[in-house]
Amino acid sequence: MNASGADVVIMGAGVAGLTAARALSRTGFSVAVLEARERVGGRTLTQSLGGEAVDLGGQWVGPYQRHVLRLADELGLKRFPQHHQGTKVLDVRGERRTYRGQVPSLPLLSLLDLQRIIWKLDGLSKRVPRERPDAAPRAAEWDALTLEEWKQRHVPTWGARAALDIATRAVFAAEPSEVSFLHFLFYVHSNNGLMPLTTIEGGAQAERFKGGAQTLSLRMASELGGSVHLSTPVRAVLQDSDGVTVTAEDGRTWRARYAVVAAPPALAERIDFGAALPSARRRAHADIPMGSAIKVVATYERPFWREAGFSGEAVSDTGPVRLCFDDCGADGHHPALVGFFLGETARAWTGRPPAERQRAALESFARFFGPQALKPTAVADLDWIAEPYSRGCYVGLPRPGTLTAIGEALRAPFGRVHWAGTETAIEGCGYIDGAVESGERAATELSARLASPGEVAVRGRAL
Repeated sequence: MNASGADVVIMGAGVAGLTAARALSRTGFSVAVLEARERVGGRTLTQSLGGEAVDLGGQWVGPYQRHVLRLADELGLKRFPQHHQGTKVLDVRGERRTYRGQVPSLPLLSLLDLQRIIWKLDGLSKRVPRERPDAAPRAAEWDALTLEEWKQRHVPTWGARAALDIATRAVFAAEPSEVSFLHFLFYVHSNNGLMPLTTIEGGAQAERFKGGAQTLSLRMASELGGSVHLSTPVRAVLQDSDGVTVTAEDGRTWRARYAVVAAPPALAERIDFGAALPSARRRAHADIPMGSAIKVVATYERPFWREAGFSGEAVSDTGPVRLCFDDCGADGHHPALVGFFLGETARAWTGRPPAERQRAALESFARFFGPQALKPTAVADLDWIAEPYSRGCYVGLPRPGTLTAIGEALRAPFGRVHWAGTETAIEGCGYIDGAVESGERAATELSARLASPGEVAVRGRAL
C-alpha cells in the first residue's frame, strides 16, 4: 500500500490541531489532519437542542484571550456577552445563600481571609514562569504539595476553604487533593490571575460564540477541505532521518517530513512512538490525567430565574451540580441553564443512564432557583469521562511531582514530532485560547524547520 504524503501530518482535529494545520497551509505547506472521532472540534461540541445551538463542551472566551479572539475574528465568528445580572446562589454546608456582585455571602472573617488568600495566590503565581514552571524558585517544594495540603496549612476559616474548594472544582474539574500546588500557581499565572479564572465580567466566562464554539473548528476544517480525515485514530508515529511514518488503526499510512500530536498527553499514551521516546515525555503521558466533568443543558419555555431576579449563577459544595450558569442565547432568547458535575461527583455519576443524570441535574437547578426548573422543554448532557477520545474534561492535570520531573518535555520536540494542545500552552492553558496559542506555536516551529536548507517539501504527493 502506498503511503499518502504531506509536509506535516497532524493528529487531532480539535482547535489546536486545526489551528496548526491552517497556519501551515496558509504558509504554503501541505498537511494531513487525522482525527479519531467522526467529527472535528475536540473538546468543543455544539448540538441543536430545542431548535437552537447549545455547547456541550468548551464555550466561553474572555477579553484577555487574544489568540482565540483573533482567530474568531479572522473566521467571522460573532460573540455575545454571558448574562450575569441579578442575584447569585451560594450553596454551602447545606445552606442556600444569595448575594449580588462578586463577593460571596460568607461571614466577615471568612471574607477577609478569602481576600487575603486571593492576593497571596496571585502573588505566588507570578513567581512561577509561564514558560518553565519547573524553574520557579520553590518549584520542588510546591510540586510536592497538593492544593489541599497547602490550603490546610494556610487557610484558617471554613468559608475561605469552601470558596477555594468550589473555585478549584469549577476551574479544574478536579478536587484540591488532586491538583499540584505548582501547577495551580502556573495555571493562575497563565490565565492572568485567580479572579479572571472565576468571574464573568472581564473574566474567562465573559462571552460566548453565536452558533457555538465548535464553529471555530468547523470553519477551519472547511478551509482545509480534503486534508482532514475523520474516524482515523492513529496507532503509531515512527520516525527516521528523512521523515515520519504515521499509521492509523485501519492500516492506512501517511509519510511526512514532520508530525504534530495535538491531543492531550493522556491520549498520546495510546500511540506507539518507538523505543526512543524520552522518559520525561513518557512520564507526561502517564501522569497528566484528565479532569472529570459532565455537562448538562436544560431549556425552558421562559427564563423563570431571570424573571425572579436571579442571574442563573450558582455554586455548591453538595449535590450533583456544583456549578451553574444562565445558558440563554443572544438577547435572552432560547431560555436555558447549564450545569456541571465536577471532580469526584462527576466520577460518581459517569456511566449512569443519561436520564438519571439529567433528572439529578434538574433537581439541583430546582434547589438553586425553584421548582419550575423541574419542567424543562428539553435536556441534553455529555459525560466527558466516558468519551473514549477525551477521557475527561476540561484539561489534563499533572499529578504532584510531575511538572518538575518532566521539565520542558511538554513542548520540546521529539525529533520530528512536535506537540500542541491546550495542556502545552504558555498563555490560556486549559482554555480554547491555549489551544489556539499552542497550534500557532507548533506551526511556527515547523515553518522554520521546513524552510531550512536541505528540507524538501512534499507538496501533497504520494511517496
